[in-house]
Amino acid sequence: MYSRTPYLFSNWRDYLSAATTGILPSQALREAVAAGHVISSSPISDEQIQPSSLDLRLGPVAHRIRASFLPKPGSTIIEKLTESKLYDLDLSRPCVLERGCVYIAPLMEELRLPASYSGKANPKSSTGRIDVFTRLITEFGGDFETVPDGYKGRLYTEIVPRTFSIVVRQGDRLNQLRLRRGKPQPANAVLTRLHTEEVLVYKNDEAAAKPLIEDRSLWLSVDLSGEDDSGLIGYRARKNAPLIDLAEINHYEIADYWEPICRTKTQNLILDPREFYILASKEKVRIPPDYAAEMLPYDPSVGEFRIHYAGFFDPGFGYGADDIKGTHAVLEVRSHEVPFLLEDGQVVAALEYHQLLDVPDKIYGQGIGSSYQHQKLALSKHFRRL
Repeated sequence: MYSRTPYLFSNWRDYLSAATTGILPSQALREAVAAGHVISSSPISDEQIQPSSLDLRLGPVAHRIRASFLPKPGSTIIEKLTESKLYDLDLSRPCVLERGCVYIAPLMEELRLPASYSGKANPKSSTGRIDVFTRLITEFGGDFETVPDGYKGRLYTEIVPRTFSIVVRQGDRLNQLRLRRGKPQPANAVLTRLHTEEVLVYKNDEAAAKPLIEDRSLWLSVDLSGEDDSGLIGYRARKNAPLIDLAEINHYEIADYWEPICRTKTQNLILDPREFYILASKEKVRIPPDYAAEMLPYDPSVGEFRIHYAGFFDPGFGYGADDIKGTHAVLEVRSHEVPFLLEDGQVVAALEYHQLLDVPDKIYGQGIGSSYQHQKLALSKHFRRL
């Protein structure tokens, strides 16, 4: 890791080691904006800059399309929209995106990345927790959620509300983008060393737990034993619930949208493929300030279900000023095709740690208004806190 420098995107970057790789921290994201590598017709606010990512904003229009797509080599998003667009929505005013429909919206931000810089996107936590499937698309891109090295062009987001119909408008932030220099790769040895130095996993009693580190990831299990007093283990989304306006914070009654799930004698849960669930990890995890993490969305080796639509964990999550003994990871769960029996303590998710280029000047926590630092089983910020 190099020491903090204001020259990341100037000619002085040639003095940096060619082997230096990592995710850009908050101060480097500001430099990228100032240098014109991230541009927008509307100024990018400091509120958009998170410890290791940039919030992306919806542009003035959304297109209702017949089906999801990726542009093939040689074709643009606009050309594909001509083939599959049904109608347009004017996002200069609040608009309803219907459950089960597919939309594409140009984003306000565009990229002009230098060579060797690339990106990865994910839905924001509050987007994933209401089961809004959101994926970034680039021009001529062959993959969702990835920005290739040196990309120069517009950004688009695909939006599919799966459980609740939502209200959005221009400027709403549904997904976030991490920029990185080079190709930082996680490693088992790095995670083992990090746990020895920092402690990455805690138990509920705040004692350090033994981490399960395999395949360059920290693996987490699901908690179906529930909270001691209430026995609550999770929530199941209600069918045909009212609209959710993404601008409303701490507003909606939980009971109108969610059915609580309580602990059973057998401490297991049958996942119905028609349902969406919010559960929590048994472990309390920590992300040191010079690392960021990503929860992998789906691994068929652990079962026929998808865990965590919104996979970014910021530097300082469950860590604070080294005074927080971990935070539970909230799991957004949907079964695939068939019912699946989930058992307490079953390993369900993999958390990859990636080094930052430097410690960010913003750390996840209450100081920057982070919503989930002390969560256990937390719904999105749109719902009233218990």
